[in-house]
Amino acid sequence: MPVYTPAPENSSGCASPGCRCHGRRPAYPSDLSDAEWAVLEGEARAVMAELVKAMGRPMVHDLRAVLDAIGYVTRYGIEWRALPVDFPPHDAVYAFFLRWSARGLPERLAGRLRGRLRVMARRGELPTAGCIDSQSVKAAETVSAVTCGYDSGKKIKGQKRHIAVDTLGLLLAVIVTAASVQDRDGAHPLLARLREKFSTITLVWADGGYAGRLVTWARDVLRLTVTLVKRSDNLRGFVVLPRRWVVERSFAWLMRYRRLVRIYERKPEHHEALIWWAAVHQMTRRLARELAGQPPHGRWGDPPPLPELISPDRRGKVLELLAAQPCRAWKGVELAAILGIENINSFRVQLSQWSHQGHINKIGPALYACTSLSA
Repeated sequence: MPVYTPAPENSSGCASPGCRCHGRRPAYPSDLSDAEWAVLEGEARAVMAELVKAMGRPMVHDLRAVLDAIGYVTRYGIEWRALPVDFPPHDAVYAFFLRWSARGLPERLAGRLRGRLRVMARRGELPTAGCIDSQSVKAAETVSAVTCGYDSGKKIKGQKRHIAVDTLGLLLAVIVTAASVQDRDGAHPLLARLREKFSTITLVWADGGYAGRLVTWARDVLRLTVTLVKRSDNLRGFVVLPRRWVVERSFAWLMRYRRLVRIYERKPEHHEALIWWAAVHQMTRRLARELAGQPPHGRWGDPPPLPELISPDRRGKVLELLAAQPCRAWKGVELAAILGIENINSFRVQLSQWSHQGHINKIGPALYACTSLSA
C-alpha cells in the first residue's frame, strides 16, 4: 500500500499509462526547487542535445521528475524498485540512469556547473591544480567478488574510490577499483584521465601513500607535478594538513548521500555514475544559492542566530539571550563576548548573584561554568 495518496489517473498528461510525472510538485528534501531547476534545466537539455546519436522517439516522462527520482535514490540510498509512486516507474528511471551514465551525461553536466562555480568564485573556468586521494568503502553482497578486494590498512572488504578535485573541492575525475588496489596503482589511471580531460592542470597534491614511482611517472609522462603533503611523526592528535583537507572535505560531502555510504552496484562504472550524480546535485544547489546571494545552510547542530538585544540593562539582555535559546548551556565567556564585557571575573560574580536571587535559576551552574579564557 503506497504511503502517499496518488493523484487521479492521467491527470498530468503523461503518455505512459498510470504515470503522473508531468505537473509533479516537489515533495521531498532531495527534490530540486524552482530556483535550482532554473539553473539545471538549461544545462541538462544542452548536454542531452550534444549526446543525441540519432533522432528517435521523444522523451515521454518529465525530465525534472526523472532527475528528482535519481536524486532521491542517490540521497536516501533506497532500491530502484522502492521509488515512491509520484515518480515515474522505477524501470523507466533506471533505464534513463543507465543510458545517461553510459553516454557520460552526469560527468558533462558536472563539468558545466563546475565551470560556472569557478567563474563566480573569481577563478579560471578550467582548473590549474588539484588534489587526489582514495577512500575504501564496504561492498554489499550484490557486488561481484571479482571487483572487490580487502584493504588491509583500513580493514575493509569492498571497493576503493579514487577522486581528484580542484582547489574548491569540486569533483574533477573519479575511478572505482577493488579495495586491494594500492593508492599509487589506482592513481595511474586517475591521473591519466585527469590529464586527458584537463590539459591546464600542472600541479597535484597527494598524501604520503602516493610516494615512489608515481611521482616520476607523472612528471615524465603526463607532465604533472605531484607534490606530497606528508604528516610529521612528531604531531599528535588531529592536525589540519595543507591542501589535503580539501579532498577530505569532498569525501565528507559525498558521504552525506546514503547510496554512497555502501557500494551496492554490480559494476564499478555504475557507482562512478552515482558519484557524478551526487556531485551534480551538490553543484546545482550551491550555484542556485550563490546566484540568489544566500549564505550556506547551517547544519542541524549549529545554534540559531542571536536575537537583537533591546533591553537597556545588562541583566535584561542576558534574559533575552536565555529566552531566545533556552536549551543552550551558556558560558560566561560567551555572554561576556556578546555583551562586550572585558572584566570577565566581575561579570561571573554578577551572574552568580543573579542566579542566587532567582533571576536566572532556570540554567543554574551551567550558566557561569567554564568561564576561563581557555574555555
